[in-house]
Amino acid sequence: MVETATKLRVVSLTGAEIASVLEPLADLRIRVFRDFPYLYDGDPAYEARYLRRFAEAPEALIVAALAGEQLVGAATALPLSHEHDDFKTPFERRGIDPRTVYYLAESVLLPAYRGRGIGHVFFDHREAAGRLLGHQLAAFCAVVRPPNDPRRPSAYRPLDNFWRGRGYRPIEGLTTTFRWKQLGAAEETAQPMQFWLRQLEGR
Repeated sequence: MVETATKLRVVSLTGAEIASVLEPLADLRIRVFRDFPYLYDGDPAYEARYLRRFAEAPEALIVAALAGEQLVGAATALPLSHEHDDFKTPFERRGIDPRTVYYLAESVLLPAYRGRGIGHVFFDHREAAGRLLGHQLAAFCAVVRPPNDPRRPSAYRPLDNFWRGRGYRPIEGLTTTFRWKQLGAAEETAQPMQFWLRQLEGR
């Protein structure tokens, strides 16, 4: 457990502990991913199905940020070998064994708690878990939006520099698509996703 200077508690949850945060995490994902760049029109039933795998997958991890007893942020990870084929197949096509990759599935934090270093803590916990489990790589993917996307708020700042500062790089051609219903859309559509990778040796 890490106690930050902001009085937020950040705890790593594994195994049976994970079930306790799945319902509030579903709500948090819907709230955070509603904003640009994901513009996700959340579905609680889908969220319940999607998050269930963290309770079922061996070696899954949820890093929870708590203000008192309220979940205000969370980051998730699990071995890539336990992920959907849409995420595993691009690695296999490049000759990367999914069993060598610890996949950082998402990181969500309410706006009021951003800018306090919690994002770094989320990565620290997950990268440490990946090393402990013997994975060689850490990876995540992010939705791709054009710089001139008319839905992009004027105050929006992409996280590319933060990710690069953590040692991650986008790998050309290592991409996939994932389907979700965007705000204002009648049905789900495929969205382009770019994978970012870093080696887990050292540090």
